[in-house]
Amino acid sequence: MTTDVVITGLGATTPLGGDVASTWDGLLNGRTGVRRLEAEWLDTYELPTKIGSPLAVEPSEVLPRVQLRRMDRCEAIAVIAAREAWADAGIEMPTDESEAVDPDRLGVSLGTGIGGPLTLLEQNDLLKASGLRKVSPLTVPMLMPNGPAAMVSLDLRARAGVHSPASACASGAEGLAKGFDMIRSGQADVVVAGGAEACIHPITVAGFNQARTLSTRNDDPDRASRPFDVDRDGFVMGEGAGVVVLESAEHAKARGARVYGRLAGTGISSDAYHITGSHPDGLGQISAMRKALETAELTAGDIGHVNAHATSTVVGDVGEANSVRKAIGDGAAVTAPKGSLGHLVGGAGAVESIVTVLALHHGVIPATRNLETLDEKVELDVVADKPRHVEHTAAINNAFGFGGHNVALAFAKA
Repeated sequence: MTTDVVITGLGATTPLGGDVASTWDGLLNGRTGVRRLEAEWLDTYELPTKIGSPLAVEPSEVLPRVQLRRMDRCEAIAVIAAREAWADAGIEMPTDESEAVDPDRLGVSLGTGIGGPLTLLEQNDLLKASGLRKVSPLTVPMLMPNGPAAMVSLDLRARAGVHSPASACASGAEGLAKGFDMIRSGQADVVVAGGAEACIHPITVAGFNQARTLSTRNDDPDRASRPFDVDRDGFVMGEGAGVVVLESAEHAKARGARVYGRLAGTGISSDAYHITGSHPDGLGQISAMRKALETAELTAGDIGHVNAHATSTVVGDVGEANSVRKAIGDGAAVTAPKGSLGHLVGGAGAVESIVTVLALHHGVIPATRNLETLDEKVELDVVADKPRHVEHTAAINNAFGFGGHNVALAFAKA
């Protein structure tokens, strides 16, 4: 018998708010997290892009200073989001006296696209400027890409396995896909899954600038991130984390948990075409969506909503639109949260999975911010201007990353 995987807890910290409620409210009310960055290095390096989408709530407002000093920023926001999801699932934090979930049946699957380069670069500067004695002994645990997942596993005492997908902008979605597999294969009853990223830094901004993928709409940051719009000029780099608690339906029912919905199916593919560009015919993207439908035992006609990866790049948005039409058709309502959030890189697929789940749960799809004139090449029903109330039973969330990584997640009502 196939095991149903349900979602019982949600947690996030994003450019729109320090938790899920404020992030969801920001999306529904058309707010933006994009703003002009306040950093000295913007002038030092004369970078073409001076805007970004940083966190609305600093980790220092949530975690004690002594704890923050032992974690990279990416690790800190992963822990913050995981704790919210855990509490939202109605589960007590483990103590020496009691553990609400059997640790040997509790797993973590939390991805990141870049990991801890902020620590790496900072410590390298310290080494050059002041010598060995100033380098932190925690440098490697803070910079390693599996650090966010490891920190969450330590916090929750998870022993069923810790996984750290590193698949660029698809990492957070792949975190959920691996969590799904862990439960369906019987390795775990509960998996804390998601993704995190915090690397707004001159080297990443400069690199994306050189690749000509970032928006340079510095004088109008509110309108810079504009997925599917004819005047889009690139994405806006952001930071954030999203975490969900996945459980087997049997485990959730036994403890009387509230259920938001089901992670019904997953699809993963790779383009094997170009290190930064998607296959021009969308073969990998189409394959991922079709695999997700097949795993979920759904048809394209069952999908009422597609949460698009749509980053606001000139080529990428049209390519995805064509892939969605071939895999799903043009009958589903489409939205692109990056118009409000910016691009959270390794956190994007996880945060947007939460958005997709809430849209299903509440029957309302957030509008795509800054969509003023739909590109005529985007032949889809993209939600614009205001949220759309649509009672739908299933939805797809797409996440695609450099390296040809494609992940599609199919969600369904409980």
